[in-house]
Amino acid sequence: MLPPQAYNISFFQPPAFLLTGIPGHKAAHGWISIPFSSIYTVALTGNCLILLAIRRTPSLHQPMYYFLSMLAFTDVGLTLSTLPTTLGVFWFDHQFIGFNSCLAQMFFLHTFSVVESSVLLAMSFDRFLAISNPLRYAAILTNNVIIRIGLAIVTRATVSLFPVPVLLKRLNFCPDQTLLSHSFCFHPDVMRRACDDITINILYGLYVVLSTGGIDSLLIVLSYTLILHTVLGLASPRERVRALNTCVSHILAVLVFYIPAIGVSIIYRFEKHLPSIVHALVAYVYLVVPPVLNPIIYSVKSKPIREAMLRQLRRKGARCIK
Repeated sequence: MLPPQAYNISFFQPPAFLLTGIPGHKAAHGWISIPFSSIYTVALTGNCLILLAIRRTPSLHQPMYYFLSMLAFTDVGLTLSTLPTTLGVFWFDHQFIGFNSCLAQMFFLHTFSVVESSVLLAMSFDRFLAISNPLRYAAILTNNVIIRIGLAIVTRATVSLFPVPVLLKRLNFCPDQTLLSHSFCFHPDVMRRACDDITINILYGLYVVLSTGGIDSLLIVLSYTLILHTVLGLASPRERVRALNTCVSHILAVLVFYIPAIGVSIIYRFEKHLPSIVHALVAYVYLVVPPVLNPIIYSVKSKPIREAMLRQLRRKGARCIK
């Protein structure tokens, strides 16, 4: 990377960045847009159905499903953060994104990722309370408490991510390095286009990862350790299976989110040794796959959610016929 002195300009910020679809497969973007369009459609439809089903089904107005609503809302936000530029690149070959628009997209993209991690932690706490203290479960997780948890999650994510675009705005960028590796603005990708010392950006990015996803994942493991200890203390094997079965959907959602997240972290540590297409595919899996799979997981594993979603579909179908 060339130092800023190598250019005849004291400070440079590009008016726009160039986005990339699938590196080396530009000619096939039309075909590649088909699965991406399908994925985005399934993600938005599935999560909106969950939100609608929970809102219109009084029996689902319980802490567990309120947290599921938070997860679905977060997945909608995460999907909408990447959808416009991704489909813009694949459908219309529209690669330009303004500098400030790029920073805004990056902020919302990473904020929703942190929110999702926090919601998954809250859901693990919910499962621990439901199994270890079922008699006081509803008394502890009242509507006011759930609202406060939701506000705390949003505040934590916003405060953690707000300095990220500010730190990028202070950097001097390289005029010949405006081509990004993805069809959206990803923090590690954007900051590596700068000609300045990015040590502060790297350290703060590492701090955000450790203080959010790192702590959340450890607390989720702790929650399930306590859950397992409680379940093993139950006398009846049937009760053990029933208690663990209420956690299956959440465990799958945790794995769907954290495995790609760990993959992204590892990929960017060894970026010089891997082809760019690997970076692109892992980033797409991290940001696109969880919003698609979460509704499928909960509709398959949770009978109340599945029935409520089917009722909403039947209502919509009946209205269309009329």
